[in-house]
Amino acid sequence: MSEQTIALVTGANKGIGYEIAAGLGALGWRVGVGARDRERRETAVAKLRAAGADAFGVPLDVTDDASVAGAAALVEESAGRLDVLVNNAGITGSAPQLPTEVDPATVRTVVETNVIGVIRVTNAMLPLLRRSPSPRIVNMSSGVGSLTRQTTPGSDTGPIAAAYSPSKTFLNAVTVQYAKELRDTGILINAACPGYCATDLNGFRGVRTPEQGAAVAIRLATLPDGGPSGGFFDDEGEVPW
Repeated sequence: MSEQTIALVTGANKGIGYEIAAGLGALGWRVGVGARDRERRETAVAKLRAAGADAFGVPLDVTDDASVAGAAALVEESAGRLDVLVNNAGITGSAPQLPTEVDPATVRTVVETNVIGVIRVTNAMLPLLRRSPSPRIVNMSSGVGSLTRQTTPGSDTGPIAAAYSPSKTFLNAVTVQYAKELRDTGILINAACPGYCATDLNGFRGVRTPEQGAAVAIRLATLPDGGPSGGFFDDEGEVPW
């Protein structure tokens, strides 16, 4: 197996995911660019390589069992193990998302990607992560998933979103359950809030750059042994649940 640190970032062909891959690649790591779209994936890999990163493409649809299994097989064949998994792929879902108007199918679709997709990918990659001396998992969440912030008067948590916001709360809860199960394994798993970044996910209305949003994920991906697990963090520290 390679002595080089191996990472996989889902949804890494653009936005925050791309910047996470770029940041990890800049550390000298070998980075798998997980993405559904072949052309966008290959473009991202070429751009990362041009910048000096050791990047490789991983065809990956987090909502598809066969695709995820294929991605795990590809990582095993090309690297033999996985040191870091960043579950970044996510969707907001279609409008409207007022709870009295939202189509239940929208909620189901968002949860399938943002929560079940994370479970699907994490479980498929766990055998490879267990081969790592210092395995790390980072789940890209959002501050809108904080129930404390959502219920604090005057707190700016964006528009009402009955699919997207609860999906991130759900993801946070799942992250805690993984941390409890994996407590004695050395695998550290945490949720990360990148802040309100300008990406196509929000029509580029955000006030932070994708590179700024990637910083917290990179920090959590490089935690020392014995670091926190089961937490929810942003650039300033712990985010309230």
